[in-house]
Amino acid sequence: MEHGGAAAVVTLRGEAELVRRAGDLIASARTEYLCGATDLVTWSAGTNAVFNDGRRPRLRPGPDGLAMRKVYTRQALGDPESERRLARIAASGAQVRISSAPLAREAIVIDGRVAILAGSEARGARTYTVISEPVVVEGVRSLLYAAWEAADDLADCLGAPAARPPVLGEESRAVLAALAAGLTDEAAARRLGMSLRTYRRRVAALMAELGATSRFQAGVLSRRAG
Repeated sequence: MEHGGAAAVVTLRGEAELVRRAGDLIASARTEYLCGATDLVTWSAGTNAVFNDGRRPRLRPGPDGLAMRKVYTRQALGDPESERRLARIAASGAQVRISSAPLAREAIVIDGRVAILAGSEARGARTYTVISEPVVVEGVRSLLYAAWEAADDLADCLGAPAARPPVLGEESRAVLAALAAGLTDEAAARRLGMSLRTYRRRVAALMAELGATSRFQAGVLSRRAG
């Protein structure tokens, strides 16, 4: 992706285009790399391709080094392997924190000059928006930094039972399965033998319990919850 004279807003479709057109941009971070993500999936393609292939910016402590800060929600602590991956990220030199609240946006801000926003999860290729408009970039950075400041250090969250998704009962798993299947509320309520009002109440309660910000996200979480 070109920098000088480039458009202030560019939309990329899918992880492959994110890596191809914004990979070098991500690798260009020199002073601050600020990342916010719900879990370890959103930015995995871009950061793995860029930061693990020999072109990863060297993390040097001190005022002249790269400050790499990453904030995730508690969904990132969904299983022991995820916890080990987060621990490895922290061991590499990144500062990692865990937010108890959902993030306003999943985003990356590079040196306070460029922001990359992940689009909402939906069927088909996910979109990523690259923004270089200074006022918008500063706004995104402020949102991420506020989440970072309010989050807990990773070391305080590893192994904590409350950090993991709740263990769901049979009825809850059935409701989440209906969400994942894309059923209408009416069809799901009939399948589960509930009234429409009861079904919608169960959905709202489960979304709050899982920290999901949309029904689609709650359906995705049905594959992770036990």
